[in-house]
Amino acid sequence: MKILIYGINYAPELTGIGKYSAEMAEWLAARGHEVSVVTAPPYYPQWRVHDGYRAGRYATEERRGVTVRRAPLWVPARPGGAKRLVHLASFALSSLPSLLRAAARRPDVILVVEPALFCAPGAWLAARLCGARAWLHIQDYEVDAAFELGLLKGAGLRALVKRAERWLMRRFDRVSTISNRMLELALAKGVAPDRAVLLPNWIDVNAITPHAERGAYRAQLGIPDSAIVALYSGNMGGKQGLQTLAEVARRLSREDRLWFIFCGQGPERAPLEEKCKGLPRVVFLDLQPADRLGALLNTADIHLLPQRAGAADLVMPSKLTGMLASGRPVVCGAARGTELAGVVAHCGLLTPPEDAVAMAEAVRKLSYNSQIRETLGAAARQYALAHLHVDAVLSAAEREFAAIVASKGKPAPADTRAREGDI
Repeated sequence: MKILIYGINYAPELTGIGKYSAEMAEWLAARGHEVSVVTAPPYYPQWRVHDGYRAGRYATEERRGVTVRRAPLWVPARPGGAKRLVHLASFALSSLPSLLRAAARRPDVILVVEPALFCAPGAWLAARLCGARAWLHIQDYEVDAAFELGLLKGAGLRALVKRAERWLMRRFDRVSTISNRMLELALAKGVAPDRAVLLPNWIDVNAITPHAERGAYRAQLGIPDSAIVALYSGNMGGKQGLQTLAEVARRLSREDRLWFIFCGQGPERAPLEEKCKGLPRVVFLDLQPADRLGALLNTADIHLLPQRAGAADLVMPSKLTGMLASGRPVVCGAARGTELAGVVAHCGLLTPPEDAVAMAEAVRKLSYNSQIRETLGAAARQYALAHLHVDAVLSAAEREFAAIVASKGKPAPADTRAREGDI
């Protein structure tokens, strides 16, 4: 098959959405498919174009059998509501020539990854022009999250944007997303059930194991072997509710055995560092290379996963896969009844979102009970083995791609449901 992947984030050396897009592309290429990518120069999560790339230049490279075309974009130093929209629009416009050039090679499938939804109209148009199947993969319901978190405001604007989103999603041949709750939301937005696909995030369970090297980071950071380490590793943006972590560390500052490592980059890092000033045994690290992720995750005795209230069923944090594969318990701030809470309930402790008192107590409880940590950690590892192995997830995706390609030329399934709210 010829598969074209289109999205703003593509960075194999990092973690998160960019890494998953790259892993999918490289996995499919290794299976003998012809894979190309249209993307931006890597800039995330630092919000600064990485060394070796130029924000204002088109470029093409070959990476492990994948042709990667990079288009210019504008990267604001301090992303906010309006600036973020201009940022996304700059890539959607600048990448359109590259997308159409790649589509001229007549791929079988054009897969666009959200975020950003700004890219979806171009992907749909390119697919229709070249006869490809159009596939929308949703990592993050950015529209809903933006309104829930206050990045965008106004009932009228929300109604207009959601109608446009609904109209667009219904035009794709397939819509996939990473959790059952997010799939239910796609159906609620008007996607026909026979076009909806569950495609969860994955992890290489052989690359990240509970037996990876444990002491390197502790020695580097001066953390005693006997210490209990609570780790947050990932993007430091608005959806994570990271300011809760500062209060957790403050409340546990007299627990001499407890150390905190906060690893990552993003717009919320500076405020978090400011709130942690003067706290003992709190260490900050920049985002670490992907090949050191296993060692970093195994430095932890406890993983921390805060979330903003209202965001837990709009996203399924990609960082969770690594936490589970490392065989360590997770303390997660998520409302009961959300799918994130349902996963963590079997391998960690749940606290209400943005509740520093409850999260601090959960961390303190785990720090004093190694047996509970071992039991929950084993359950986390077992979940990763059973549900998140990269080969199992991507083999299922490959079968879905083959099925949709095989259906080309046949009439599309009729969507007989009412089209109320369509534009």
